[in-house]
Amino acid sequence: MNAPSIDVKDMLCAEKSLKLVFAKNLYIAREPMDPSHCVTIYDTDSFPPQLTFNRAEIYEYPSIQIRIRNSDFREGWDLAERIKTTLHGRAHESWGGAYYSIIRCSGGPALLGRDDNDRFLIYVNFEIQRR
Repeated sequence: MNAPSIDVKDMLCAEKSLKLVFAKNLYIAREPMDPSHCVTIYDTDSFPPQLTFNRAEIYEYPSIQIRIRNSDFREGWDLAERIKTTLHGRAHESWGGAYYSIIRCSGGPALLGRDDNDRFLIYVNFEIQRR
């Protein structure tokens, strides 16, 4: 089973209207210095996996943070909203060997601040249930 960030990257790339391309303007775990406008997905703290006698249906509850960097606040915020719309409520899909029963936005979009190059940093957090 992949890290959730890898599967979410695939979900975002599949949504052509977002115009996100892995290693061009979409990254995992490490935000590069360039390009100025990019999206980075981070695996974050999670809840413990389900404890059950049925080992075939043990759900995990990971979470991710998606960070949008853009020099134009409105463009960055708009992309954050479109990412939220793409992922929030997504359910009953299989990606990377995992069954995603639900993805839920747990916070954001929100402004994190600005980086050293005065670009806006906006984030959205998601909770996931998968097996």
